[in-house]
Amino acid sequence: MNDEIFRLVGEGESMKPVDINTFSPLALAYVGDAVYELYIRTLLLNRGNAPVHKLHLRSVAYVKAKAQSDIIHGMIQYLTDEEAEVVRRGRNAKSGTIPKHADVVEYKYATGFETLLGYLYMKKDYRRMLELLELSVKISDEGKQAMAEDKPVDEGDK
Repeated sequence: MNDEIFRLVGEGESMKPVDINTFSPLALAYVGDAVYELYIRTLLLNRGNAPVHKLHLRSVAYVKAKAQSDIIHGMIQYLTDEEAEVVRRGRNAKSGTIPKHADVVEYKYATGFETLLGYLYMKKDYRRMLELLELSVKISDEGKQAMAEDKPVDEGDK
């Protein structure tokens, strides 16, 4: 996926220049969540057609809070100081909601990840955003591979 789709949407006729520092971290996470979801859905569809339910299940493996928490932990060393500060602000934001399927710490780190994506999107730094999206998939896929290798072999699988 190239950055053209994001550029077209972000620079459309109805989009005015904004000062991204005026947005709350949760507002940036709101946009970042949509950016990440669109990226993952597009990626999965490009990997091959499948029934929608299967595509949904595959996407959940990438977008659930635990996966995003693992991703941000895996990429923190590649972030600039500015990006790490955005993640910290997102992680520390008071959301007022209780996660249903994640623990609070994972949820906070996932919010930090989404805040970073929203920040880069609103900043119109699409190239960097795509670099981090590609890195996020690499980290997630490597984590899934490592988990699969650690699973004990069931006698019925031999």
